[in-house]
Amino acid sequence: MAGSGDVDAVVRELLLLMPRMAGRVKRIPVPEALRSQALAPRHLSLLACLLFDGPMTVNELAARLEVAPTTVSLMAGDLSGKGILERREDPADRRRRIVAIAPDQHEAIAAWLAPGATAWQRVLTPLTPEQRRFFVDTLRAYEEAVTQEGTG
Repeated sequence: MAGSGDVDAVVRELLLLMPRMAGRVKRIPVPEALRSQALAPRHLSLLACLLFDGPMTVNELAARLEVAPTTVSLMAGDLSGKGILERREDPADRRRRIVAIAPDQHEAIAAWLAPGATAWQRVLTPLTPEQRRFFVDTLRAYEEAVTQEGTG
C-alpha cells in the first residue's frame, strides 16, 4: 500500500486496483433473462437510473446520464423493443414519453444491479458529504484526463 501518499506510489496502487475493480464488475453475472440482449455499459447506466430513481422522461434521463435526449430515445427504443423497458404517454403532457423498466424485468435488473449499489453505499456512508463529493469529482477528473490523453 502507498502509505506515504507519494503521488507515484498512489498511482502505482491505483494502476493495480482499477483493473481488479473492472474485472470484478465484469464478472457479475447478467441475469439469464437478459443474457441474449447484448447490453452495453451505456444500457447499464440507463437501467440503474430507472431502477433507483423510478420512471422518468427521456429528457430527465438524458440530464442524469449527461447525454443528448436523442441518445436516450434511441437506447429506450432499443430496450423497449427487447421488452426490457416500456414507454408510455406522460399523463401530464401527452407529447412526452415516460420510460420505465418493464414490470417483468424489474426483479432481475434489481438483483443484478443492487449488489454494486449496496457496496457503494457501504463505502460512502462513513464519509462526509464533502468527502463523497471530492471522491466523485476525482473520478470525473480522472475520466476526463484519460479521455484527453487518448485523444492527444
